[in-house]
Amino acid sequence: MFTGSHVAIVTPFRKSAIDERAFSDLIEWQIASGTNGIVPCGTTGESATLSHEEHNRVIELTVEIVNRRVPVIAGTGSNSTDEAIALTQHAKRAGADGALLITPYYNKPTQEGLYRHYKAVAESVDLPLVLYNIPGRTGVNMLPSTIARLSAIKTIVGVKEGSGSVQQASDIVQMCGDRLTVLAGDDSLTLPMMAVGGKGVITVTANIVPAEMAALVNAFSSGNIAEAQRIHFKLSPLFAALFFETNPIPVKEALGMMGKIDPELRLPLCSMAQDTREKLVRVLKDAKLI
Repeated sequence: MFTGSHVAIVTPFRKSAIDERAFSDLIEWQIASGTNGIVPCGTTGESATLSHEEHNRVIELTVEIVNRRVPVIAGTGSNSTDEAIALTQHAKRAGADGALLITPYYNKPTQEGLYRHYKAVAESVDLPLVLYNIPGRTGVNMLPSTIARLSAIKTIVGVKEGSGSVQQASDIVQMCGDRLTVLAGDDSLTLPMMAVGGKGVITVTANIVPAEMAALVNAFSSGNIAEAQRIHFKLSPLFAALFFETNPIPVKEALGMMGKIDPELRLPLCSMAQDTREKLVRVLKDAKLI
């Protein structure tokens, strides 16, 4: 259902409030550049430090601006199943096309607990759901066998696989087949994951080079492997630079340097250290983005 390059979009702030004008401009730029979908309120959108009111507003605003031109996959995950259900219900009411649900963090649920968590959300909200596995953030790795169990649920349609393991992505594709769309959760692994059956990416890098990320995915999907490889290697320095520090610190700094947003973050995230910022500046200059 959800294929291609989907941007995990930042949430711009100005003087501690959501900068709705900058956010709207970012979305328009993404759509004009060929991005296949918008994912608000993910990790890159600093969902952890948005109030519930702000979270709901960002999703409503995204749906309103996008106006059905591309899919909106709303981040609605939580380490509380009841809260995840409430956020997902709101996303459906707001008109989102789907929801992205991170595995419950900190709790460290068992595989059975993960299965029951997602099953409860699916039973409570009739909306296409995309699982999100990123053990480096959450402390728990959702195994391919658990994802395969969940793929039997009709409204669970995809997984953002961010374990960093191409083998795990391969296992998911092999176990789930056409029942589930696998999307890369690591930008640098977009090409390798598509080589084993992935259908695209939910990407941080598209925040600053949306056309190039879309071109990478489209080239591979159309069978132009050499072009996909060329774009992959061209973007590799950016893939690394955007994780010089914790995401979304570098990508917000980059967007600030590009004049797209005020690079304001919410504590406990803070602006980049001088040495890593200088490294980021060099990469952005080499890429002719600043």
